[in-house]
Amino acid sequence: MIQDGGLIHIYTGDGKGKTTACIGLAVRCAGHDNHVLLVQFLKGRPTGELKSLALIPNIEIWRGKETKKFTFQMTAEEKSQVLKDHMALFQKVKEKCLAGEVELLILDEVLGSINAGVFDKEELLDFLKHKPKNLEVVLSGRNPAPELVEMADYVSEICKRKHPFEKGIPARTGIER
Repeated sequence: MIQDGGLIHIYTGDGKGKTTACIGLAVRCAGHDNHVLLVQFLKGRPTGELKSLALIPNIEIWRGKETKKFTFQMTAEEKSQVLKDHMALFQKVKEKCLAGEVELLILDEVLGSINAGVFDKEELLDFLKHKPKNLEVVLSGRNPAPELVEMADYVSEICKRKHPFEKGIPARTGIER
């Protein structure tokens, strides 16, 4: 159990490292025998961290269904289906958390999902207001809603100053994926 647990974190900003920060906290928390549930939205491709995290018994990873398009490329019907899929996944997440099976819940890229219209902000707010007392929750992504910032205990912003993408260097295996 997390000592004095139950706080809410937001990792946001336009810089690289939000998911990396989530994973660092997951590893730390699991290292103290806590059960971690890492839920990734808008991410379906295989990544190096998934292979590494699979070696840690206290970390469970759930992912939304893989999409073939970015949300800005989707039709209204496609976005509606992603919303439906995300909310069905979130229902399972809530059930697991309310059953007391999780000490740390990480909702990676949930903020981007809200902004893209493929996750219901009101459902997240309701869950956070009524979450188990000792459940630690991390939300990541860009541009958090003011209500979420107000509710959070930690808000950490990762600011991009420079990025190789600006020089035409694509995401590199082992570094960005």
